Parts: sequence; structure tokens; C-alpha cells
Amino acid sequence: MTEPLPWLILLPLAWATATFLLGPGRGAWLAIAGIAVQCGLTFALAGQLLAEGPQPHAAGGWAPPLGIALAADGLAAVMLLLTQGVALLLALYARGYFAPGDQAARHFWPLAGFLLAGMNALFLAADLFNLYVTLELVGLAAVGLVASGGGAAQLGAALRYLFATLLGSGAYLLGVALVYGAYGTVSIELLLPLVDADVPRAVWFAAALMLAGLMLKTALFPFHFWLPPAHGGAPAPVSALLSALVVKASFYLILRLWLGPFAPLAAAIAWLPALLGSAAILWGSWRAIRAERLKLLVAWSTVAQLGYLFLIFPLIAAPGPALAAGVMQAVSHGLAKAAMFAAAGVVIHVTGRDTVAGVAGVAGRLPLTLFAFALAGVTLMGLPPSGGFLAKWLLIDAALAQGAWALAAVVIAGGLLAAVYVFRVLRQAFLDAPAVEAAHPAPPLLEWTAFALAAASVLLGLRGMELLRLLSVGSAG
Repeated sequence: MTEPLPWLILLPLAWATATFLLGPGRGAWLAIAGIAVQCGLTFALAGQLLAEGPQPHAAGGWAPPLGIALAADGLAAVMLLLTQGVALLLALYARGYFAPGDQAARHFWPLAGFLLAGMNALFLAADLFNLYVTLELVGLAAVGLVASGGGAAQLGAALRYLFATLLGSGAYLLGVALVYGAYGTVSIELLLPLVDADVPRAVWFAAALMLAGLMLKTALFPFHFWLPPAHGGAPAPVSALLSALVVKASFYLILRLWLGPFAPLAAAIAWLPALLGSAAILWGSWRAIRAERLKLLVAWSTVAQLGYLFLIFPLIAAPGPALAAGVMQAVSHGLAKAAMFAAAGVVIHVTGRDTVAGVAGVAGRLPLTLFAFALAGVTLMGLPPSGGFLAKWLLIDAALAQGAWALAAVVIAGGLLAAVYVFRVLRQAFLDAPAVEAAHPAPPLLEWTAFALAAASVLLGLRGMELLRLLSVGSAG
């Protein structure tokens, strides 16, 4: 295993297939072991990048355009580290969450494996068509996970999600076809010198289609209609995976294209994603404040927090920390949101209620879980010393340096609105509640994994320079 890149794709495919063959609900420890090895491979890749620079790989020894090209730079490595790290903790969480014979666990492990294989391949793919293939694999596996519970609401949410992901992938694929028709290649490396500001109208149309399709898959306002029911209705481990990781995959691809082949076109539309991101922050926060269900509150918070990722696009062309701010926001949000959904899952598991009102009395019964929820809230609000604070500080710094005062104001307003819905839950948790027999005891594994994710999101703010150093390896495009 001297070449980590292909093994990061092949290994999850292998253990996902093995868990499927073992039968419904089986193979949890095989999956956990596989993800642990993937973590080791990702750290090895990060070490290679820091020592040697970007790592290309031609699958089977065939160079493009005949072969499938893989490539890793600092941006890809950061996303791979986030994916494996969060997946490992959530796999442990899922092992304790699903009871024997649980309908939602029947195909969780193979679907999770195919999801991780698709995400790893997406971060490493170096041509537009293989990126489409990985998008489809990620989307279909995610839809299967949403539908895994088998309830009517979950199936409805899964169908809505399926419609959104197929529509987004279809728009992206049509854009790829137009790019191939214009240039005769889909290799990102070969496209870099070919695309300039004076491109055919077909390429402008392709860029617009690809951007719109990826925004739909990222659930950026106003394309967010599928996210709250899908994330809010799925089992807690699935909600955490989707919110922490899956929506970051399509954002990563937007960023890769924006900084890569479509960079000459980006200036003309740079403020569009920022305006939609600002609307997402305000609308998603407002809906989270008004949500009655606990998991729906966390899901609407995801809509809001994703908006910060798109505030960087008008700032990213100029020298400054805008790219670092966006990537730091993606990582800190991934950790915090996984922790928040995991903590909400513990509360629902113990109380049997998925309402904000049902959180009353949890402070005395589940102090560690509530502390994990609060730590994740610290990151979402952007309070020091969390990773969210570092991300928002860098974003405000980049905005003020370029005179974009409105973006800085949106970041501050979003942090205040996040405080409202986070403290709404915390306040309710300290209220007295009638004595109700617990639906289930609180497994320590669930509580400690939620706490570990939340603590990591805060500690990221203290060790963020290592992440930013890795990010600087190679070109982001």
C-alpha cells in the first residue's frame, strides 16, 4: 500500500461489499476497521504532500485521456481527513445506536461504505466526467441511507432528495458534455490553459449548468427544499453523515472548478453565490429559531451554516485568507454538525421525543450530551477558541480588507442568530420536567462520540495552523 490514492477508493468498496455479503445489519466492526485503515492512509497521504508536494496517480499506469487520472493536493487532503475522521467516530456511534434487528440498520454499513468510496473518489478525481460518476455514487448512497428507516416520511424525504440529486447531476453532466464538445477533453489539467475569458457561449452555458446543479446538491438557498426533511427525518447517524460530509462534496467541486478551469469566468458572477449564501444564513437561522422538532432545528441550522461557505467567492480571487476561511468553515462545521446531530440522537433515544420542548430536564439526565451540544453550538456561533471562530475571523478579515462590509455584517448577524437557536435548546434543557420513564438508557458510547466530535470542533481553533499549512500544498485548482 505504498500508493494511498487508489486504496482510499478501493478499500471502502471492498468492505462495503463484504458487509453486504455478510447479511442485513452485520459487518459493523469490519466497517470500523476499514475506516480506521482509511484514516491511516489519509495521514500517510498528508505526510507525502507536506514532504513532496502534490501527488498524481494514473490508474493502471494509463495516462489521460486513455486512463483515469487521480490527483491529491492540500485541499483534497484536508477534505479526506475530515471525511475519514468524522466517518470513524460516526461508525462507532452507529454501532451503539442501532439495536439488533433495527430496520434502519439493515443496509447501513454497505451504503455507508459506498458513500465513503464515492466521496474519496470525488476528492481525488482529476477529470470532469469521473467527478460526475462519483457525484452519482455519493447521491444514490445518500438517498438509500435516508430511506433506510422505511417510514412514510423518510421515504417521501428520500424521493425528494432523489429528485434533487438526479436533477443536479443531470445539469452537471450536460455541462460536461458541452465542455467536451468545445474543447475535446474533460481533463481538468488540460482544460486549464484552454479556458479564457473569451470562451464560446456554449462554455458559459456549461459553467452555469454545472454551477446550478452543484448548488442544488449543496442545498444552497433557494435550492434547499430537500435538505430539512431528509436530514431531519433520517436516523441520527445518517443525519450526521449527510450534514457533516455529503453536502461538502458538492461544495468542494464548486470550489475546485471555480479556482481551476472556470477561474477566467468567475469574476462575472462572483457575487451571485455570496448573495445566495447571505440569504441562506438569514433564512436558515430564522427557520431554526422557529422549529419545533429538535432534529429539524439542527437541519435548518445546516442550511444557514452552508451559506458561510459561499461568502468567500467574491473575495477568493484577491490575495488573502478567503480560501482558508472557507475550508476552515467546512471542516469546523462538519465536526460540529456531526456532534449536534449525534447529541440530538442521544436525547431522542433516551426521551423518546424529537421536540425542543421534550429537551426539558435533559441537563440533569444527560449532562455530557448537553455539553457536547453546547460545544458544537460554540463552533456554530463562532465563539473563541473554536474552529468556527477562526473561520469567521478569517472571513471577516478578508471581507474588510476588500471593503466588503456587507459580508462582514452578515457573518456577525449569522453568529448572533445561531446563538438564539442554540440557547433556545440549552435554556429548555435546564427547565424542570415531569418525571418520565426513559424510553432507553443512554449508552456511554453514544455520549462520548458526540462529545469527541464537539471537542474536536473547538480544538480545531487551537490547532488550525497545521490544517492551513496542509491546505497550502499545491494549487487549489
